[in-house]
Amino acid sequence: MSNRNLNQAACAAVLDSAHLGDIEGAMGTIRQHDIGARNSWGARLRTLAAILGPGLIVMIGDNDAGAFGTYTQAGQNYGTALLWTLLLLVPVLYVNQEMVLRLGAVTGVGHARLILERFGKFWGAFSVIDLFLLNGLTIVTEFIGINLALGYLGVPRLWGILVAAGIIIGAASTGSFRRFERFSLALCFFSLLLVPVFLAVHPPLGEIARGFVVPQFPAGSKLSDVMLLVIAIVGTTVAPWQLFFQQSYIIDKRITPRFIPYEKADLVIGIGIVVVGAMAMMAFTAAAFQGTAGFGRFTDAGAVAAGLEAVGGRAAGVMFALALLDASIIGAAAVSLSTAYAIGDVFAVRHSLHRKPADAWGFYLVYTGVIAVAAVLVLLGSDALLGLLTNAVQTLAGVLLPSATVFLLLLCNDKAVLGPWVNGRWLNLFTGAVIWVLVMLSIILTAATVFPGMSGESILAVLGGGTALGLLGFAALSAARRVRQPAAQPVEADLPAELPRMAWRMPPLSALPAPALSLGTRLWMGVLRGYLVLAVLLVAYKVVQVALGT
Repeated sequence: MSNRNLNQAACAAVLDSAHLGDIEGAMGTIRQHDIGARNSWGARLRTLAAILGPGLIVMIGDNDAGAFGTYTQAGQNYGTALLWTLLLLVPVLYVNQEMVLRLGAVTGVGHARLILERFGKFWGAFSVIDLFLLNGLTIVTEFIGINLALGYLGVPRLWGILVAAGIIIGAASTGSFRRFERFSLALCFFSLLLVPVFLAVHPPLGEIARGFVVPQFPAGSKLSDVMLLVIAIVGTTVAPWQLFFQQSYIIDKRITPRFIPYEKADLVIGIGIVVVGAMAMMAFTAAAFQGTAGFGRFTDAGAVAAGLEAVGGRAAGVMFALALLDASIIGAAAVSLSTAYAIGDVFAVRHSLHRKPADAWGFYLVYTGVIAVAAVLVLLGSDALLGLLTNAVQTLAGVLLPSATVFLLLLCNDKAVLGPWVNGRWLNLFTGAVIWVLVMLSIILTAATVFPGMSGESILAVLGGGTALGLLGFAALSAARRVRQPAAQPVEADLPAELPRMAWRMPPLSALPAPALSLGTRLWMGVLRGYLVLAVLLVAYKVVQVALGT
């Protein structure tokens, strides 16, 4: 690390001096002090190529083994009836991840550390423990996916899992950020194997279009089971680990506010690919099992590969298995990095892919450790235990997401943290609505667990009443904030209006004033946390019921 970077790290908010320097992307380099204008399309495309990575990896990494299981379960059990959930999640995906990328580029500090510093040790520890436990279970599901894919392909379980674990560990342990990103983008490219599977099975396009635009619940299905799956779709598409991963990865890539527009484009491309992939899985699985004895009897992604083979030939089954293997590897790498970044943030130890393992041994120890433990659990665990973990992870992610989004929203309205980059009114309105919808979904799941015979009319009553209550609460909160809001500070007349915003970075954490959290906000956060603990317990109970078939 050069003396210049060490001096900059001393006066900046970044926790690791390796987070300062040139942007060394998989497909290009941008010098640290490059402030040249990008006026031509060629220059813009070269800049985008260098920036490309965080949005693609976090989105495509989200179409992991758990997502394969969730989306194909939706297709095999309910046809294309739940495709509409994907369309509704597109704006949620963009808004959540746009706030995260803005936090990363402007602050230079990871999500876990910001929560710890701005909300105290209790909330910081609670969030990191949530993340650590959920990520640990998620990585186990990635190795379950690897195991299922290898089983279909006829590769021995022991050697296949050991080799896969070695590849995942080795890819991040070279001390080169660029090498890891090239490895990850190669995996992103191979995720396109789902396209030829879709073409081989050729599901009816009219049915797909109808499933997207006509919200419906599958007729004759048990309501609580459908709601469990809907929340699992939410949990696998908008997972808490994504927030922690993308913020830290953007920091590690050294992306600054100047390149936020390019990172937004990267994110949009990733969202497009992930939605197309999810749609393809639901659609070709529905087409493969429609009218067969397997329809409505989902077991696992390995059985889906066999079902696809019966319809589209051996090549379709093999391509699906390879896509599952690819998704599981990129998912395991991204989720493990999310954990290692968060631990490095909280304990302020070196945590960068730019560093060699000997120079950041704690960071690489966490990364390697969670992968090794997950691989061993899959090698030694019974099928019943692994099936239970697979069912639990995505649903728990959906239940825990509201709390993660609450902290994200609070941080993006903290002027000491984001300065001129804080959220606008309409973004706060939308994000608040998203949080409230997620809370209502959790409430509906809880009610359906306690009252399995809950009717559709009751669900509509909960949604209607909850929506009305949310609107009233938001109106009251907005009115109170307008009363307290100080007058806006004028922009200096001798500077262009956009220059201060593009140049603004968060000061060192020690220089920030303490956050002003009202008593109402603290009470609301406490109630939400208490509710989530109860909801997690009830969901775990429901998942066990589903897994045991009782």
